[in-house]
Amino acid sequence: MRAPKHKLKLEPKARAGGDKYRLILDAAISVFAERGFHAARVSDVAERAKVADGTIYLYFRNKEELLMTAINTAFDVFMNRARAELGAISSPAEKLRRLAHLHLEALSENRDLAVVFQMELRQSARFLAPFSHEHMGEYLGLVRAAIREGQAQGIFRPDLRDKTAANCFFGALDEIVTSWVLDDSHYQVAEVAESVADIILLGLQR
Repeated sequence: MRAPKHKLKLEPKARAGGDKYRLILDAAISVFAERGFHAARVSDVAERAKVADGTIYLYFRNKEELLMTAINTAFDVFMNRARAELGAISSPAEKLRRLAHLHLEALSENRDLAVVFQMELRQSARFLAPFSHEHMGEYLGLVRAAIREGQAQGIFRPDLRDKTAANCFFGALDEIVTSWVLDDSHYQVAEVAESVADIILLGLQR
């Protein structure tokens, strides 16, 4: 049975919230990363955003909806940027290299967001399943398209399944981010993007 989609469609009133709406989403990411989703309260988010508790309920029905909206919004921003940048690149290899950089840069620029993506989202299948069903398909679609393009041009090995290769690409980057989130040294994770891209591309090349 197909998992239900949890990507939220905001009502016009909520969309009109502008800066206050954005502040609430940013505060939610910060609070969930710091305290954990289950321990965090809506009042904690309101306090961080400097709004009344009731203001949050003008936009979101509950804490779960707030979490999923914050995650979906951040992912949509990333995907819009990725599509635009990859669309301007002709080389399949360079598309994958640029995506690796974008992936690590996006999360290294906001450690709280990385913590929520890598830790909080994965603690519940109720959150992870709909996110994976909808958003991961979009992300992996970009990777698979670049791989198929490279195979068609004779650049990448034709014997590799694009789905398997795309999962390896994402898995490598995902593990790098998880290790970074758990590392107290706070090194610049984006600096390893080139190395990860090199390893993946070496495996793809004919």
